[in-house]
Amino acid sequence: MVTIESSIKVRLVKIGELAKLTGCSVQSIRHYEKEKLLATLRRSDGNFRLYDSATVDQLKFIKHCRSLDLSLAEIRQLIALNQQPGIGCDDVNRMVDSHIEQVALRINELQDLQDKLMALRTSCASQSTVKECGILQTLSVSRK
Repeated sequence: MVTIESSIKVRLVKIGELAKLTGCSVQSIRHYEKEKLLATLRRSDGNFRLYDSATVDQLKFIKHCRSLDLSLAEIRQLIALNQQPGIGCDDVNRMVDSHIEQVALRINELQDLQDKLMALRTSCASQSTVKECGILQTLSVSRK
């Protein structure tokens, strides 16, 4: 236990324990620090990074954002907005709306890709040889 100026005892953990507590890799934690999404609270006498419970919460927030495929820039913006609890959440809503639109575009692109692959798959009979494979023949034809 380390005593902070306010005389409150706060448990500080090293990066390995932080990784275990959050399910993030040590490499990801260091990357988030480099990207200024996380701050190292302090260093131990042995120069190990030390983190408090607020950092655990922050890292869980980042991990949740990443699971929604938010970019580091978007996460940075959300963290900044989260530190201003008195302002309206219009900016947050706009960001999420924009992300929803981007996801919808990607879904459409993936659906188009699936359609192309399914059409390609129908060009080859499963009983044919590689020499007669319609998929390979179609892929070999140059696109004009």
